[in-house]
Amino acid sequence: MRIFWIVIAFQFLSNLPVVAQDFEKGLAAYNIGDYATSLAEWVPLAEQGNSNAQYKLGVMYRQGTGVPFDNFEAVTWYLAAAKQGHARAQSNLGFMYRTGRGVTQSNLHAYMWYQVANLHGYENARKWLHNIKKKMTEIEIEEADAMAAECMDYLSIACRY
Repeated sequence: MRIFWIVIAFQFLSNLPVVAQDFEKGLAAYNIGDYATSLAEWVPLAEQGNSNAQYKLGVMYRQGTGVPFDNFEAVTWYLAAAKQGHARAQSNLGFMYRTGRGVTQSNLHAYMWYQVANLHGYENARKWLHNIKKKMTEIEIEEADAMAAECMDYLSIACRY
């Protein structure tokens, strides 16, 4: 009877997909300039919803490191990570909106993403909030704060910004 259960367990386990991708392996490769290995590790993870891999792919596309320079693709990956609460991705979206890279320039959306990153504890977002506030009216700041609050309320479901 015991052999029967071992055979059943083996058959079950052999039908499961093998997850060979490893974020840390991709990070080690990235740090030594082996971007092909980074991509091989991170793309499948990112497609499966790993926010760290999504964030790092956004960085790679924004900088053109190991991939073609593509701000639109960077925004796509940052947004995927940001919607899962990845604070650095949220802050980087703020940067993309502030500078109009891969998106239409918008201080309102930049402030909103910086505020969301700040609320998630990302320290650097605070200084960017301070800087962007100087370029906005009080009414715009209030609107951006309301957008950030809405985004925080629905972040895991779908932030519409």
